[in-house]
Amino acid sequence: MGIFTIVSILTVLSAIFAFINTRFLKLPFTIGLMIMAIALTFAVLGLGTIKPVILEDSKALIQSIDFETILLDVMLSFLLFAGALHTKLDALRSYKAPIALFSTLGVLLSTFLVGGMMYFLTNLLGHQVDFIYCLLFGALISPTDPIAVLGILKEANAPKKLEIKIVGESLFNDGVGVVVFLVIFNMASKGIDAISFTDVVLLFAEEVGGGIILGLLLGWVGFYLMRIIDHYETEVMITLALVMGGYSLASFLHFSGPLAIVVAGLFIGNWSPKTAWSDTTQNYVDKFWELVDVFLNAILFVLIGFELLIITIDTEYILFGLMAIPVSLVARYLALAGPIAVFNKRLDFIPKTNMIMTWGGIRGGISIALALSLEDQMQRDFFLTITYTIVVFSIIGQGLTLGKLVKSILKKNNVEV
Repeated sequence: MGIFTIVSILTVLSAIFAFINTRFLKLPFTIGLMIMAIALTFAVLGLGTIKPVILEDSKALIQSIDFETILLDVMLSFLLFAGALHTKLDALRSYKAPIALFSTLGVLLSTFLVGGMMYFLTNLLGHQVDFIYCLLFGALISPTDPIAVLGILKEANAPKKLEIKIVGESLFNDGVGVVVFLVIFNMASKGIDAISFTDVVLLFAEEVGGGIILGLLLGWVGFYLMRIIDHYETEVMITLALVMGGYSLASFLHFSGPLAIVVAGLFIGNWSPKTAWSDTTQNYVDKFWELVDVFLNAILFVLIGFELLIITIDTEYILFGLMAIPVSLVARYLALAGPIAVFNKRLDFIPKTNMIMTWGGIRGGISIALALSLEDQMQRDFFLTITYTIVVFSIIGQGLTLGKLVKSILKKNNVEV
Protein backbone atom coordinates (compact mmCIF):
# COMPACT_ATOMS: atom_id res chain seq x y z
CA MET A 1 0.00 0.00 0.00
CA GLY A 2 1.38 3.41 -1.00
CA ILE A 3 2.35 6.10 1.50
CA PHE A 4 -0.34 8.47 0.19
CA THR A 5 -3.05 5.85 0.73
CA ILE A 6 -1.85 5.13 4.27
CA VAL A 7 -1.73 8.83 5.19
CA SER A 8 -5.17 9.32 3.63
CA ILE A 9 -6.68 6.48 5.68
CA LEU A 10 -5.16 7.81 8.91
CA THR A 11 -6.28 11.37 8.15
CA VAL A 12 -9.86 10.36 7.34
CA LEU A 13 -10.11 8.22 10.48
CA SER A 14 -8.59 10.98 12.61
CA ALA A 15 -11.09 13.51 11.25
CA ILE A 16 -14.02 11.15 11.92
CA PHE A 17 -12.80 10.42 15.45
CA ALA A 18 -12.21 14.14 16.11
CA PHE A 19 -15.76 14.97 14.99
CA ILE A 20 -17.31 12.24 17.16
CA ASN A 21 -15.24 13.31 20.15
CA THR A 22 -16.00 17.02 19.72
CA ARG A 23 -19.71 16.47 19.07
CA PHE A 24 -20.50 13.66 21.50
CA LEU A 25 -17.75 12.37 23.81
CA LYS A 26 -16.17 15.75 24.67
CA LEU A 27 -13.03 14.10 26.06
CA PRO A 28 -9.58 15.76 25.90
CA PHE A 29 -8.68 15.77 22.20
CA THR A 30 -5.80 13.29 22.12
CA ILE A 31 -7.34 10.94 24.69
CA GLY A 32 -10.66 10.82 22.84
CA LEU A 33 -8.97 9.95 19.55
CA MET A 34 -6.87 7.20 21.10
CA ILE A 35 -9.84 5.64 22.90
CA MET A 36 -11.80 5.48 19.65
CA ALA A 37 -8.81 4.01 17.79
CA ILE A 38 -8.49 1.30 20.47
CA ALA A 39 -12.25 0.65 20.30
CA LEU A 40 -12.04 0.25 16.51
CA THR A 41 -9.06 -2.07 16.97
CA PHE A 42 -11.04 -4.31 19.32
CA ALA A 43 -13.87 -4.31 16.78
CA VAL A 44 -11.43 -5.43 14.09
CA LEU A 45 -10.09 -8.17 16.40
CA GLY A 46 -13.66 -9.32 17.02
CA LEU A 47 -14.56 -9.31 13.34
CA GLY A 48 -11.29 -11.13 12.65
CA THR A 49 -12.58 -14.17 14.53
CA ILE A 50 -15.50 -14.32 12.09
CA LYS A 51 -13.72 -13.24 8.95
CA PRO A 52 -9.91 -13.63 9.34
CA VAL A 53 -9.14 -11.69 6.16
CA ILE A 54 -10.28 -8.45 7.87
CA LEU A 55 -7.78 -8.95 10.69
CA GLU A 56 -5.02 -10.00 8.30
CA ASP A 57 -5.49 -6.91 6.09
CA SER A 58 -5.64 -4.60 9.12
CA LYS A 59 -2.44 -6.07 10.58
CA ALA A 60 -0.73 -5.78 7.21
CA LEU A 61 -1.68 -2.09 7.06
CA ILE A 62 -0.30 -1.32 10.55
CA GLN A 63 2.84 -3.41 9.98
CA SER A 64 3.52 -1.49 6.78
CA ILE A 65 3.78 1.69 8.88
CA ASP A 66 7.23 2.10 10.41
CA PHE A 67 6.01 3.70 13.64
CA GLU A 68 9.53 4.11 15.05
CA THR A 69 10.81 5.97 11.99
CA ILE A 70 7.65 8.03 11.52
CA LEU A 71 7.68 9.27 15.10
CA LEU A 72 11.37 9.62 15.91
CA ASP A 73 12.61 10.76 12.48
CA VAL A 74 9.60 12.71 11.17
CA MET A 75 6.84 13.71 13.58
CA LEU A 76 8.87 14.33 16.74
CA SER A 77 10.81 17.28 15.33
CA PHE A 78 7.63 19.12 14.27
CA LEU A 79 5.84 18.43 17.54
CA LEU A 80 8.77 19.48 19.71
CA PHE A 81 9.29 22.68 17.73
CA ALA A 82 5.59 23.55 17.99
CA GLY A 83 5.71 23.04 21.77
CA ALA A 84 8.97 24.95 22.27
CA LEU A 85 7.86 27.82 20.01
CA HIS A 86 5.05 28.71 22.42
CA THR A 87 7.07 28.20 25.63
CA LYS A 88 8.30 31.47 27.10
CA LEU A 89 11.79 31.62 28.61
CA ASP A 90 10.72 34.29 31.11
CA ALA A 91 8.54 31.65 32.75
CA LEU A 92 11.15 28.89 32.45
CA ARG A 93 14.02 31.02 33.76
CA SER A 94 12.88 30.92 37.39
CA TYR A 95 12.70 27.14 37.28
CA LYS A 96 15.72 26.41 35.09
CA ALA A 97 17.68 24.63 37.84
CA PRO A 98 14.95 22.15 38.90
CA ILE A 99 13.94 21.57 35.26
CA ALA A 100 17.57 20.78 34.41
CA LEU A 101 17.75 18.29 37.29
CA PHE A 102 14.35 16.74 36.47
CA SER A 103 15.31 16.17 32.84
CA THR A 104 18.83 14.83 33.45
CA LEU A 105 19.40 13.37 36.90
CA GLY A 106 15.70 12.50 37.15
CA VAL A 107 15.78 10.49 33.92
CA LEU A 108 18.97 8.67 34.94
CA LEU A 109 17.66 7.83 38.42
CA SER A 110 14.33 6.68 37.01
CA THR A 111 16.12 4.49 34.44
CA PHE A 112 18.07 2.63 37.12
CA LEU A 113 15.14 2.47 39.54
CA VAL A 114 12.78 1.02 36.92
CA GLY A 115 15.51 -1.29 35.59
CA GLY A 116 16.41 -2.56 39.06
CA MET A 117 12.82 -3.13 40.16
CA MET A 118 11.88 -4.86 36.90
CA TYR A 119 14.96 -7.09 37.10
CA PHE A 120 14.00 -8.13 40.64
CA LEU A 121 10.31 -8.58 39.71
CA THR A 122 10.84 -10.60 36.52
CA ASN A 123 13.40 -12.94 38.04
CA LEU A 124 11.34 -13.36 41.23
CA LEU A 125 8.36 -14.48 39.14
CA GLY A 126 10.36 -16.82 36.94
CA HIS A 127 10.78 -14.75 33.76
CA GLN A 128 14.55 -14.52 33.30
CA VAL A 129 15.68 -11.19 31.85
CA ASP A 130 19.23 -9.81 31.74
CA PHE A 131 19.76 -6.69 33.84
CA ILE A 132 21.00 -4.66 30.86
CA TYR A 133 17.70 -5.28 29.04
CA CYS A 134 15.76 -4.17 32.12
CA LEU A 135 17.86 -0.99 32.07
CA LEU A 136 16.93 -0.49 28.42
CA PHE A 137 13.28 -0.71 29.41
CA GLY A 138 13.92 1.77 32.22
CA ALA A 139 15.47 4.20 29.74
CA LEU A 140 12.61 4.02 27.24
CA ILE A 141 9.82 4.35 29.82
CA SER A 142 11.36 7.11 31.97
CA PRO A 143 10.96 10.16 29.67
CA THR A 144 7.56 11.81 29.82
CA ASP A 145 5.97 12.78 26.54
CA PRO A 146 5.62 16.56 25.93
CA ILE A 147 3.18 15.79 23.14
CA ALA A 148 0.76 14.13 25.55
CA VAL A 149 1.46 16.28 28.60
CA LEU A 150 0.95 19.75 27.12
CA GLY A 151 -2.63 19.36 25.89
CA ILE A 152 -3.78 17.48 28.99
CA LEU A 153 -2.32 20.08 31.38
CA LYS A 154 -4.05 22.93 29.57
CA GLU A 155 -7.41 21.18 29.84
CA ALA A 156 -6.70 20.38 33.51
CA ASN A 157 -6.41 24.13 34.22
CA ALA A 158 -3.20 23.54 36.18
CA PRO A 159 -1.47 26.51 37.87
CA LYS A 160 1.00 28.20 35.54
CA LYS A 161 4.05 27.58 37.72
CA LEU A 162 3.19 23.87 37.92
CA GLU A 163 2.56 23.67 34.16
CA ILE A 164 5.93 25.33 33.50
CA LYS A 165 7.82 22.72 35.52
CA ILE A 166 6.08 19.72 33.96
CA VAL A 167 6.15 21.00 30.39
CA GLY A 168 9.73 22.31 30.72
CA GLU A 169 10.86 18.94 32.03
CA SER A 170 8.99 17.09 29.28
CA LEU A 171 10.47 19.20 26.49
CA PHE A 172 14.01 18.32 27.53
CA ASN A 173 13.78 14.89 29.17
CA ASP A 174 12.71 13.05 26.03
CA GLY A 175 15.90 14.22 24.29
CA VAL A 176 18.01 13.16 27.28
CA GLY A 177 16.02 9.92 27.55
CA VAL A 178 16.71 9.02 23.92
CA VAL A 179 20.44 9.62 24.50
CA VAL A 180 20.42 7.43 27.63
CA PHE A 181 18.55 4.75 25.68
CA LEU A 182 21.10 4.85 22.83
CA VAL A 183 24.03 4.56 25.26
CA ILE A 184 22.52 1.52 27.00
CA PHE A 185 21.43 0.06 23.64
CA ASN A 186 25.04 0.19 22.40
CA MET A 187 26.21 -1.48 25.61
CA ALA A 188 23.57 -4.20 25.23
CA SER A 189 24.43 -4.78 21.55
CA LYS A 190 28.23 -4.74 21.81
CA GLY A 191 28.62 -5.96 25.37
CA ILE A 192 29.39 -3.93 28.47
CA ASP A 193 33.09 -4.77 28.27
CA ALA A 194 33.31 -3.35 24.74
CA ILE A 195 32.37 0.18 25.87
CA SER A 196 34.40 2.07 28.47
CA PHE A 197 33.17 4.71 30.89
CA THR A 198 35.02 7.33 28.83
CA ASP A 199 33.14 6.22 25.69
CA VAL A 200 29.83 6.62 27.51
CA VAL A 201 30.73 10.12 28.78
CA LEU A 202 31.94 11.23 25.34
CA LEU A 203 28.84 9.87 23.60
CA PHE A 204 26.57 11.57 26.12
CA ALA A 205 28.50 14.85 25.83
CA GLU A 206 28.45 14.68 22.03
CA GLU A 207 24.72 14.01 21.80
CA VAL A 208 23.58 16.46 24.48
CA GLY A 209 26.22 19.19 24.13
CA GLY A 210 26.21 19.00 20.34
CA GLY A 211 22.40 19.12 20.26
CA ILE A 212 22.24 22.23 22.42
CA ILE A 213 24.98 24.06 20.47
CA LEU A 214 23.43 23.14 17.12
CA GLY A 215 20.02 24.27 18.38
CA LEU A 216 21.41 27.67 19.36
CA LEU A 217 23.09 28.01 15.95
CA LEU A 218 19.90 27.02 14.10
CA GLY A 219 17.83 29.41 16.18
CA TRP A 220 20.21 32.32 15.55
CA VAL A 221 20.38 31.66 11.78
CA GLY A 222 16.58 31.45 11.53
CA PHE A 223 16.16 34.58 13.64
CA TYR A 224 18.71 36.53 11.55
CA LEU A 225 17.11 35.55 8.23
CA MET A 226 13.62 36.49 9.40
CA ARG A 227 14.79 39.79 10.91
CA ILE A 228 16.05 41.16 7.58
CA ILE A 229 12.81 40.49 5.68
CA ASP A 230 9.10 41.10 6.22
CA HIS A 231 7.24 38.47 4.22
CA TYR A 232 5.18 36.06 6.28
CA GLU A 233 5.02 33.32 3.63
CA THR A 234 8.82 33.17 3.44
CA GLU A 235 9.20 33.35 7.21
CA VAL A 236 6.83 30.42 7.74
CA MET A 237 8.87 28.46 5.20
CA ILE A 238 12.08 29.35 7.06
CA THR A 239 10.71 27.86 10.30
CA LEU A 240 9.66 24.74 8.40
CA ALA A 241 13.08 24.43 6.76
CA LEU A 242 14.75 24.99 10.13
CA VAL A 243 12.94 22.00 11.64
CA MET A 244 13.41 19.61 8.73
CA GLY A 245 16.95 20.60 7.80
CA GLY A 246 18.08 21.03 11.41
CA TYR A 247 16.83 17.61 12.52
CA SER A 248 18.46 15.94 9.51
CA LEU A 249 21.73 17.77 10.18
CA ALA A 250 21.67 16.71 13.84
CA SER A 251 21.23 13.07 12.82
CA PHE A 252 24.11 13.35 10.35
CA LEU A 253 26.39 14.87 13.00
CA HIS A 254 25.25 12.33 15.66
CA PHE A 255 23.86 15.09 17.85
CA SER A 256 20.55 14.90 19.70
CA GLY A 257 17.93 16.05 17.18
CA PRO A 258 15.18 16.51 19.81
CA LEU A 259 17.38 18.76 21.97
CA ALA A 260 18.52 20.77 18.94
CA ILE A 261 14.95 21.41 17.81
CA VAL A 262 13.72 22.30 21.31
CA VAL A 263 16.55 24.82 21.77
CA ALA A 264 15.97 26.27 18.29
CA GLY A 265 12.22 26.53 18.95
CA LEU A 266 12.80 28.32 22.26
CA PHE A 267 15.24 30.73 20.57
CA ILE A 268 12.89 31.53 17.68
CA GLY A 269 9.77 31.73 19.84
CA ASN A 270 11.28 34.08 22.41
CA TRP A 271 13.39 36.49 20.33
CA SER A 272 11.59 36.68 16.99
CA PRO A 273 8.30 38.25 18.21
CA LYS A 274 10.24 41.16 19.73
CA THR A 275 12.46 42.17 16.84
CA ALA A 276 12.11 39.87 13.81
CA TRP A 277 8.38 39.41 13.18
CA SER A 278 5.62 41.81 12.29
CA ASP A 279 2.23 41.21 13.91
CA THR A 280 1.04 39.59 10.69
CA THR A 281 4.02 37.22 10.54
CA GLN A 282 3.65 36.22 14.19
CA ASN A 283 -0.03 35.48 13.66
CA TYR A 284 0.64 33.27 10.63
CA VAL A 285 3.61 31.47 12.22
CA ASP A 286 1.63 30.78 15.41
CA LYS A 287 -1.44 29.53 13.54
CA PHE A 288 0.61 27.40 11.15
CA TRP A 289 2.43 25.58 13.95
CA GLU A 290 -0.75 25.21 16.01
CA LEU A 291 -2.39 23.45 13.04
CA VAL A 292 0.70 21.26 12.48
CA ASP A 293 0.62 20.36 16.18
CA VAL A 294 -3.09 19.46 16.15
CA PHE A 295 -2.88 17.44 12.93
CA LEU A 296 0.20 15.42 13.90
CA ASN A 297 -1.12 14.85 17.42
CA ALA A 298 -4.30 13.42 15.92
CA ILE A 299 -2.39 11.07 13.61
CA LEU A 300 0.00 10.03 16.41
CA PHE A 301 -2.64 9.09 18.96
CA VAL A 302 -4.75 7.25 16.41
CA LEU A 303 -1.60 5.32 15.46
CA ILE A 304 -0.90 4.51 19.12
CA GLY A 305 -4.39 3.04 19.36
CA PHE A 306 -3.90 0.94 16.22
CA GLU A 307 -0.52 -0.38 17.39
CA LEU A 308 -2.56 -2.77 19.56
CA LEU A 309 -2.97 -4.90 16.42
CA ILE A 310 0.73 -5.82 16.37
CA ILE A 311 1.26 -6.12 20.13
CA THR A 312 1.74 -9.68 21.40
CA ILE A 313 -1.40 -10.47 23.40
CA ASP A 314 0.12 -12.77 26.00
CA THR A 315 -1.42 -13.11 29.49
CA GLU A 316 1.97 -13.24 31.18
CA TYR A 317 3.21 -10.15 29.30
CA ILE A 318 0.06 -8.18 30.15
CA LEU A 319 0.28 -9.14 33.84
CA PHE A 320 3.87 -7.89 33.92
CA GLY A 321 2.67 -4.73 32.18
CA LEU A 322 0.08 -4.15 34.90
CA MET A 323 2.73 -4.69 37.58
CA ALA A 324 5.09 -2.33 35.76
CA ILE A 325 2.58 0.55 36.06
CA PRO A 326 3.17 1.12 39.81
CA VAL A 327 6.88 0.39 39.28
CA SER A 328 7.18 3.26 36.78
CA LEU A 329 5.14 5.61 38.99
CA VAL A 330 7.16 4.83 42.16
CA ALA A 331 10.42 5.26 40.23
CA ARG A 332 9.31 8.65 38.91
CA TYR A 333 8.19 9.77 42.38
CA LEU A 334 11.54 8.83 43.92
CA ALA A 335 13.54 10.34 41.04
CA LEU A 336 11.75 13.69 41.44
CA ALA A 337 11.91 13.73 45.25
CA GLY A 338 15.52 14.97 45.51
CA PRO A 339 15.29 18.01 43.18
CA ILE A 340 11.90 18.99 44.63
CA ALA A 341 13.25 18.81 48.20
CA VAL A 342 16.25 20.97 47.24
CA PHE A 343 14.21 23.73 45.56
CA ASN A 344 10.89 23.43 47.40
CA LYS A 345 11.21 26.36 49.79
CA ARG A 346 13.37 28.56 47.57
CA LEU A 347 10.96 28.48 44.62
CA ASP A 348 7.70 28.11 46.57
CA PHE A 349 6.41 24.93 44.93
CA ILE A 350 2.69 24.31 45.35
CA PRO A 351 1.70 21.58 47.85
CA LYS A 352 2.05 17.96 46.69
CA THR A 353 4.14 18.99 43.68
CA ASN A 354 5.83 15.58 43.59
CA MET A 355 2.50 13.74 43.54
CA ILE A 356 1.11 15.93 40.75
CA MET A 357 4.30 15.73 38.68
CA THR A 358 4.40 11.96 39.13
CA TRP A 359 0.79 11.55 37.99
CA GLY A 360 1.27 14.21 35.32
CA GLY A 361 4.26 12.37 33.85
CA ILE A 362 2.34 10.99 30.88
CA ARG A 363 4.13 8.40 28.76
CA GLY A 364 3.39 8.39 25.04
CA GLY A 365 4.52 7.54 21.54
CA ILE A 366 8.23 8.04 22.21
CA SER A 367 8.29 5.08 24.61
CA ILE A 368 6.49 2.85 22.09
CA ALA A 369 8.83 3.93 19.27
CA LEU A 370 11.91 3.11 21.37
CA ALA A 371 10.42 -0.25 22.39
CA LEU A 372 9.84 -1.07 18.73
CA SER A 373 13.54 -0.44 18.06
CA LEU A 374 14.62 -3.21 20.44
CA GLU A 375 16.17 -6.31 18.90
CA ASP A 376 14.62 -9.77 19.33
CA GLN A 377 17.31 -10.98 21.74
CA MET A 378 16.46 -8.02 24.00
CA GLN A 379 13.03 -9.60 24.60
CA ARG A 380 11.40 -7.08 22.27
CA ASP A 381 7.86 -8.52 22.32
CA PHE A 382 7.90 -8.80 26.12
CA PHE A 383 8.96 -5.20 26.72
CA LEU A 384 6.84 -3.85 23.86
CA THR A 385 3.68 -5.30 25.43
CA ILE A 386 4.67 -3.92 28.85
CA THR A 387 5.41 -0.50 27.35
CA TYR A 388 2.10 -0.40 25.49
CA THR A 389 0.21 -1.32 28.68
CA ILE A 390 1.90 1.52 30.60
CA VAL A 391 1.34 4.05 27.80
CA VAL A 392 -2.38 3.24 27.45
CA PHE A 393 -2.88 3.47 31.23
CA SER A 394 -0.82 6.64 31.37
CA ILE A 395 -2.68 8.50 28.63
CA ILE A 396 -6.20 7.33 29.54
CA GLY A 397 -5.99 6.65 33.29
CA GLN A 398 -3.64 9.45 34.33
CA GLY A 399 -4.75 11.83 31.59
CA LEU A 400 -8.46 11.68 32.48
CA THR A 401 -7.86 12.03 36.24
CA LEU A 402 -5.02 14.57 36.31
CA GLY A 403 -7.38 17.54 36.27
CA LYS A 404 -9.41 16.18 39.19
CA LEU A 405 -6.23 15.48 41.18
CA VAL A 406 -4.90 19.01 40.60
CA LYS A 407 -8.22 20.63 41.55
CA SER A 408 -8.55 18.46 44.66
CA ILE A 409 -5.05 19.32 45.92
CA LEU A 410 -5.48 23.03 45.19
CA LYS A 411 -8.83 23.11 46.95
CA LYS A 412 -7.56 21.29 50.07
CA ASN A 413 -4.60 23.65 50.33
CA ASN A 414 -6.50 26.85 49.38
CA VAL A 415 -4.27 27.54 46.39
CA GLU A 416 -5.61 29.86 43.67
CA VAL A 417 -5.03 29.00 40.00
